[in-house]
Amino acid sequence: MLIREAAAEDWPHIWPFWHRIVAAAETYAWDPDTSEQAARALWMSPAKRVYVAEDPTGTVVASAYLAPNYGGPAAGVANAGFMVDPDHTGQGIGRALAEHILTEATAHGYHAMVFNAVVETNPAVGLWQSLGFTVLATVPQAFDHPRRGRVGLHIMYKALDRPG
Repeated sequence: MLIREAAAEDWPHIWPFWHRIVAAAETYAWDPDTSEQAARALWMSPAKRVYVAEDPTGTVVASAYLAPNYGGPAAGVANAGFMVDPDHTGQGIGRALAEHILTEATAHGYHAMVFNAVVETNPAVGLWQSLGFTVLATVPQAFDHPRRGRVGLHIMYKALDRPG
């Protein structure tokens, strides 16, 4: 599997699974009715480093972004978003992309990473914990899940090894 920085021409390949995942309203807190134009601006923002994973045929099957979670003196704390095409889950793509993003975060000078994960319905929570993330807090009933009602949201954290 090839993981590389995304180019503008990758967006038409990201959009179908981005839309499918966000419209399902199960793991992302973005508006399920986000337009393609707004989604592109959100995911492919110049302020973010965006990556794609390709399968052996060259098909884009996942994407992730890396960005500062805060500005100013806290700009060394990274945030990331990950999406694997639902038709390609269970193949280790998410883990490979997560490991890549952690390496990239360290290489770009970040010293920590934080993000939110829906507790009850996000299979990636176990992945993050296996990669050394700690649950700092759980915000109860923070996420309106379409089938389960209000569910919790983990705030997860990992200190990153700095080069040198």
